[in-house]
Amino acid sequence: MVQKRIVILGSGESGTGAAVLAALQNFDVFVSDKSSIEEKYKNTLKEYNIQYEENQHSLELILNADEIIKSPGIPDTVPIINKLKELNIPIISEIEFAARYTQAVKICITGSNGKTTTAMLTYHILQKAGLNVGLAGNVGKSFAYQVATRDYDYYVIEISSFQLDNMYQFKSELSILLNITPDHLDRYDYKFQNYVDSKFRILQNTSNKETFIYCSDDETIIKEINKRNITTTQFEFSQTKKNIENGAHLNNTENEINFIFNNKQQMTMQIEDLAIKGKHNVYNSMAAGIIAQCLNIRKSIIRESLIDFRNVAHRLESVISVHGIKFINDSKATNVNSAWYALETVNSQIIWIAGGVDKGNDYSILTDLIKTKVKAIVCLGKDNTALHKAFGDIVPEIIDTNSMLEAVKTAYYLGKKDDTVLLSPACASFDLFDNYEDRGNQFKLAVRTL
Repeated sequence: MVQKRIVILGSGESGTGAAVLAALQNFDVFVSDKSSIEEKYKNTLKEYNIQYEENQHSLELILNADEIIKSPGIPDTVPIINKLKELNIPIISEIEFAARYTQAVKICITGSNGKTTTAMLTYHILQKAGLNVGLAGNVGKSFAYQVATRDYDYYVIEISSFQLDNMYQFKSELSILLNITPDHLDRYDYKFQNYVDSKFRILQNTSNKETFIYCSDDETIIKEINKRNITTTQFEFSQTKKNIENGAHLNNTENEINFIFNNKQQMTMQIEDLAIKGKHNVYNSMAAGIIAQCLNIRKSIIRESLIDFRNVAHRLESVISVHGIKFINDSKATNVNSAWYALETVNSQIIWIAGGVDKGNDYSILTDLIKTKVKAIVCLGKDNTALHKAFGDIVPEIIDTNSMLEAVKTAYYLGKKDDTVLLSPACASFDLFDNYEDRGNQFKLAVRTL
C-alpha cells in the first residue's frame, strides 16, 4: 500500500505537532519552512525521524503532496499556496487534521478578544473538577501534538480566524463566540464581513446536538445570528439584558452575575470576588461559567475557580511600580479593541506605549478614552504614522522610539507618582519583536532596569 504524503508548511508549535501526529499515523511526512526552524522543533522532528527543510520551499518536495497542512501564520496569497490551489491539492489546518484522530469533546473558543483568558479560565475550572482535559490551539502544546501523545477526554481549544479558514469537516461540541471587532483585516481584503464569516465557521457542521455560547451585547454577532439558520442549542451572556432564559447576565443592583438555565437561576457570583477584573473579564467569566455548567460541573467548583484563577501572562499583567509609577504589561493586546479594554480598566493617568504592525486599524473607538486618560503616547514601531494621525491633535506629547528599552525609559521620564505606564500596543509585534511574548518579556526586563 502506497503511503499518503503529508507536507506541512511551517515548523512552529502547530506544524511540528501536526508532523508528529502524521508520522505516528504512518504517513510519508515532510516539513518545509521558508524561515529557519527553532532548535527545539528540530529536535522533535529528528526524534520522530521526520524529514524537513528550512530557509526554503523546494517545489519538487511540496507539490507531490496528497494533502497540505498549513501554518495559520501563512497568508493564502503567497506564491506557494497559489501554486497548490492551481493543482487542487487540499490545504487544511493542524486543528482540522488532529480532529480526525480523537473522539474527545472539543470546547472551541474564538472571538477578536479574550480568547486566551477564557480558554485558560475554562481549562482551570475543568481541571479543578477532575476532568481529563487538555488545553490547545493558540495556548499550550498544539492540539495535534496532544492528540498524538496524550489521551484526553476533553480539549479546550483557542481558535483563531486563521485556523478556522482551513477547517472543513471539523465539528465543535461546544462553540464559544466572545465578540467580533475589526482585526486582521489585511488578511481579509480589508472587508469586515469576510472576517465575520471566518469567525462563524466555528459553527460549521453543528446541529441541535451541539452547543453555541455567545455574547448577546455584541451587535455584529446578533446581526449575523439573525441572518443565519443556526440549529445548535444556544446560551447567551450579557451585561445589559435581563430577560435571558439560558446563559448569564449582570445584575447591576446587586453587582453580581446570575447564571440562568431554563429560566431558573442556578448560581450567582459577586463581581468583586472574580479573580480577574475589568468589564471584559466579566464577559470572559460569564462564558467560562456557562461552559462549566453545560458540562455539569458543581457550582462550588465553578465559584472557587472563578475566585482563585491567575490570569495569563502579557494580559494586563502588573509588573512593578518605580517611584510610584505603575507599569502594566498588556503586550497581548494586538488589536484596537484589546487596547480599549486595557485603557478602560486603568483608573489613573496613562502613558501609553503603542504601535507595531498596523493591521488596518481604526483608532476612532479609542478617542474618548485617550482624551480623558492618556497624557502621553510613546510609539514603538517602525511606522507610527497612523498613531500620529489619529491622536496628534488630542494628546500633548507623542514620541517615537525604536526599541523597548528606549520606549520604557521615555515613558518613565514622562510619568509622575500615581501614573500608569501601559504597554498595550493595539498592533502586531513582528516589526521589532519575534511575537507578543517577546515584546512583553522585553518590556518587563526594561522596566526592571530602571
